Amino acid sequence: MLNLKNTLALAVAVSTLVVAAPAIAQDTGATIGFIGGFTGPIESLTPPIFAGAELVVKQVNEQGGILGGELKLISADGACDATAAAAAADKVINSDNVTAVVGALCTGETIGAFNGSGLSGNVVFISPASSAPTLTTLEDNDLVYRTTPSDALQGVKLADLLLSKGLKDIAITYVNNDYGKGFADALSAAYTAGGGTIAANVAHEEGKADYRAELGNLTASQNLVVLAYANASGNTILRQAVESGNFTTYVGGDGMVGDDLLSGIDAAAVEGLIATRAGAPEGAATTTYTDLATAAGLEATATYAPQAYDAAFLLALAIEKNGSASRDGLSAALRDVSSAPGEKILPGEWTKAVELIKAGTDIDYEGAGGALDFDAAGDVDGIIVELAVEGGKFVEKGLIK
Repeated sequence: MLNLKNTLALAVAVSTLVVAAPAIAQDTGATIGFIGGFTGPIESLTPPIFAGAELVVKQVNEQGGILGGELKLISADGACDATAAAAAADKVINSDNVTAVVGALCTGETIGAFNGSGLSGNVVFISPASSAPTLTTLEDNDLVYRTTPSDALQGVKLADLLLSKGLKDIAITYVNNDYGKGFADALSAAYTAGGGTIAANVAHEEGKADYRAELGNLTASQNLVVLAYANASGNTILRQAVESGNFTTYVGGDGMVGDDLLSGIDAAAVEGLIATRAGAPEGAATTTYTDLATAAGLEATATYAPQAYDAAFLLALAIEKNGSASRDGLSAALRDVSSAPGEKILPGEWTKAVELIKAGTDIDYEGAGGALDFDAAGDVDGIIVELAVEGGKFVEKGLIK
C-alpha cells in the first residue's frame, strides 16, 4: 500500500505540471480536471478510479487528440472532504482553467467542490462515484452529473437482496455523512416496506479508533449492516464486530468493497460477507471496455473504475461536440452525445466518434457501466450487483434483479 501511495502521489504531482494554456482560451486541445480522494477514507479505492480516467486520455491522444490538439488531465486531492474539495476545485478551475471535471468521488466532496468554484465557474462535473440521493436535488444549473446510480436504487436493491436471503431483521450502522445517511435511509425504507425489521440504526463518526459503544447498541440483531468506507471506519467496525462475537452475518455497501476492508480480520470469520455496488450489464460496450482496460494493465472491474472511464470519455466527446474548450454550451453537448438518437459509440471508439461529429452525425455513447441517458437531474438508471467475500476476496456474484 505504501508503494502504491507513493506512486500515486508522483502521478498526481506530475499531472499537475503538464498544464496547457487556459482552457477557455485554447485554440486546440483541451484540459479536464480530476478531483478525488487520493488521501483520506477512500484512498485505497481511488487509484483504479483515477486510472480509468487516465486510460481515456491515453486513448484520445493515441487516436489523434481532441480539437486538433492534446487532451490533458490535471488531478487534485479532494480527500473525501468538502473543505479540501473546495480548495482542490479552486485550483483546477480558477488556476489551471480546466474545461470540465471528472469528480469528485464522495458525495460531500463533490458538493463542496461544485459549490466552491464549479457553479460560479460554469463548470460541468461528472462524478463516477457520488451516489448519495442528495446530489439529485442539488441546485446546479444542469452542470452536475453522475455515471453511477443513486443510492436510492442501491438501497432498494440491497434490501431486496437481504430479504431474498431470508434475513428478517438487521442492525445498521452508517458513517454520518451524505453517503452514509442517504444509503441508510433508502435501505431502511425499502427493507421495512418488504416486511423486514430494523432492529437498530446507529450513525457513527469517521476516524475513531474504537466503535465498541456503537456496536453495543446494535446487538438486537445478529445481522450487521455497515455502510462506511473500507479502509476507514468500515474496517475498524468490522474487526471489532468480529472480536465481539455478537454477529453472524455481515453486510456492506459499495464503500466497503476493497481489499483494505479485510486487513487484520480473520477471513474465515467474514466468509460470505454480502455487499453491493454499481455494476455493468453484459454486452458489447462492457466487453470492449474490459478488454481495453485489461490490456492496459488496469483492474477493469474495480469499484467505480468503469464509471470513471465513462465520465472522462463523455467529457471528451462533449468537448469535441461543442467545438471548443469553452465551458459554455458543454452541458447541452454532453446530453447530445450521451443519449439517443445517434450512432452507437463504444468505449475506445474515439476516431469513429470524431469523424461522425465532424460529419454532423448524431452519436450516442454506450458506456462501460451501461446506458448513460441522463435524466433532468443528471442521474442515470444503472444496475446494482451482488458481491460476496469468498476465500478472503470479494467475488462478484451477479446482477440483483
